[in-house]
Parts: sequence; structure tokens; C-alpha cells
Amino acid sequence: MDDLELNPKIISAVRRAKLASFAAVLNLSPADIGRRTKLSAHDIQTLLQTVSRAVYKNPSATALEVYQGTCDKSLQVATVSTGCGVLDEFLNGGILTRGITEIAGESAAGKTQLCMQLCLSVQRSVENGGLGGGAVYVCTEDVFPSKRLHQLIQTFQGRLDATESKHLRLGDNIFIEHVSERDQLSHCIKYRIPLLLQQSQVKLIILDSLAALFRCEFSSGEAVKRAKHLQTLGAKLHHLGRVYGIPVVCVNQVTANMTPSSANDNKSNQRQLIPALGLTWSNLVQTRLMLGRTDYQLTLDTSQHPENRIETARDIGDPEGLRSVTEVPVRSLEVVFAPHLPRDTCYYVVEADGVRGLR
Repeated sequence: MDDLELNPKIISAVRRAKLASFAAVLNLSPADIGRRTKLSAHDIQTLLQTVSRAVYKNPSATALEVYQGTCDKSLQVATVSTGCGVLDEFLNGGILTRGITEIAGESAAGKTQLCMQLCLSVQRSVENGGLGGGAVYVCTEDVFPSKRLHQLIQTFQGRLDATESKHLRLGDNIFIEHVSERDQLSHCIKYRIPLLLQQSQVKLIILDSLAALFRCEFSSGEAVKRAKHLQTLGAKLHHLGRVYGIPVVCVNQVTANMTPSSANDNKSNQRQLIPALGLTWSNLVQTRLMLGRTDYQLTLDTSQHPENRIETARDIGDPEGLRSVTEVPVRSLEVVFAPHLPRDTCYYVVEADGVRGLR
């Protein structure tokens, strides 16, 4: 209290009232401070504002300063490339390094494919859209698709320039953790991941998926208990992302909501997909991306790149002879909400060499 720049009259009154710490002042209401110090309302307001500024150490900035990049470094927002230029353009640079980004979607929508591609992209230098560090991948459902990851590493290595290709060992910087219970997940986030973060080995946290644990461990009558555990987990993830300036990506499952397609026809229902875990989790998410399947397929000519051929490839005849084509399902990526993006949808395909956006 003695180090505060206050009027000597206020300091003397505070000493007489034996308010020797910041906590002693802030734990009292203005009326209680007035009764104990006999200060005017203006002096009490000055005292509270001065103490509050001394306690709250986090820097602040205006929206214009954040936009221009002139704010404190801890408030500057960066992005991590998705590994695809089209998707990066759609997402205004990629995945934000602030807050929790949720990737929700139905089965076979490409959620895990996109997350594995992020694990590779984050290892690149800042100039190339990465953060120059590894990734920790917490898997809660099926066995981690290590064979597919190895395939992506081989194709992704070919995109790097000579300098990056020489120094980066993409497979050595991805830390995979399997958890099957909520307590194991909590221990991993509270103790194991911070150790890697302190050693600057990890620049990305991926949790795939959250709903797998919370759906099975809580019954329908334990909604309040589940909400408290979700809030605790979300607070831990936000803390790690804020302290270390890294993105946190959480994969989520979806629930089908059958609603009538029109007011006059209650027999015809339309399936609407809603992210799982309810409003409690939604309020903890900063950016929500919804991945889905469509009824369209993209036909690709892979005669020049036989390594891209997949199981659905077939040969057809044309005037110039046989030509190899591949039919790839088209998937959609929708921005449900984000602080920096409008609600919009783009389309992409999952090929042998990764996720590729369509213009």
C-alpha cells in the first residue's frame, strides 16, 4: 500500500483503518471503506481504482491496436496454417492461437485428417504458417491412425523447402497420449502436457475427442455435475493456451435433431446436426467449425500422379485412350461462429496427400 501513488491524506486514512494490503481494501464495499476511513466518496473511488490497477497486471489494448499489431506481444493473435492454402484463405490465416477451436462433425467427415495435418503444419517456421514446435495429440476414442499419419508425413515432407526438409523431423515432434477415462484426461492436461510446454517442445494441443469421455461417464440425470467438470476442463485448456500462446483444438461429436421440414408437413423430417455436450461447452468455445459430408463427388485425373490413386479409382475409355480417374467425396467446412469470421461454408476433399480445399 505504501508504494501506491495516492494523496497523502488517503494513505494516512488507510493506515489508521489498518488496511495494510490490497486484499483488505478490495474485500470491503465502498460503504465499509467509508465508515472505517472517513474518506469522501471521490477519495474512496480513487483508492479502489488505484488498488485495482496495481492488482490487475495483465496488459490491455484497444481493438485498433490489436488489428494494427501495435499492442503488447501477449495480446497479439497469430494463426496456424491448416496445410492448405485454400482453407487458410477461407479461415483468414488458419486456426487462431487464442482460445479453444472446436472441430465438430459426423463420422467420416475428415475431423481426424484435418487435425493430423495441423500437427504437421504447426512444426513449420512462423514465416511458413507454423509455430516452430511440435504437437500433443490426446486420443480418447479408437486406436490412433499411426499408419495414416506416417503416410501424411511422407507427402508433407515433399512440400518443404530444402532448409526445412533438412532440419525438420516431422514424426519425432508429435506426442500421442491415449486416455480412456475422464480422470486420466484431467491428469494429462494438468501435469503431463505442462511439462512439454515448459520445455518448448509443444506448440499445439489437440483433444480427439471430448464427447467420447463425457457422454459415457455421466448419466442423463447428472447434467449439473457434468457441466461443472466441463467448466473445469475448459478453464484448464484456456489457461494453457493463454499462458503459452498456443492453439487448443478440440474435436467434438454431433447429435442428430429431427425437425419437421415444413410447418404444414409434420411427417417429413429434416436431420439437423448439433454439436454434443450442450450449452455449457459451447460457452467455452471461441471458434466452432462444423465438418460434414455432401452428396457430391469430385472426379480427379490422377494419370500424372499415380501415388494419389485410391481404392475408388477406375479406368474409363476416351478418344485418347485409357485415362485413370478418381472419384473423391466432397465434404463441407462451415464456420458456425468465430470472433473474426462471418458464418460461411467452403468445400474440401480428403486425398492421399491430405486435406485440400476447393475453390
